[in-house]
Amino acid sequence: MDRWQSLEAEAPEIARGGHALLYQYGPGLAYLATVRADGGLRIHPFCPVVTDGGIYGLIGDSPKRRDLVRDGRYALHAFSPEDRDDEFMLAGSARRIEDPAVIARVSEVYHAAGATSSGEEWTFEFQIGRALLSLYNPRGVGPQWPPRYLKWQARP
Repeated sequence: MDRWQSLEAEAPEIARGGHALLYQYGPGLAYLATVRADGGLRIHPFCPVVTDGGIYGLIGDSPKRRDLVRDGRYALHAFSPEDRDDEFMLAGSARRIEDPAVIARVSEVYHAAGATSSGEEWTFEFQIGRALLSLYNPRGVGPQWPPRYLKWQARP
């Protein structure tokens, strides 16, 4: 698993495209898939925060937080833009952050983007095992399939 900064260094086009999709509506927006205790999958909207070489989430007391504490595996999928079907996906393992300085910085960036919170959330960093950026033509312009796939995988 690796940090966001490795994705930026090794696959800058994927990192730029992913960042643009995550932040296209202001605060970061994505769907977060986690693994339930029975092995099933659970999906939730959430607000990722990209800062200081990492990708983070402030997660309140909820099923998704309990999932991440018990089994950190996740998949994250950004919202598609309105005019095309571009996709950005990350998969890996999340870990809770306990460093007060990192927590404060993530909270600062989160709130500066216009997001709000109760202050009761736990901060998680999403370590990345693989990333995928799929780029499509705008709707009504040229062929829609296949997209251009850009893939990245963390080194073992």
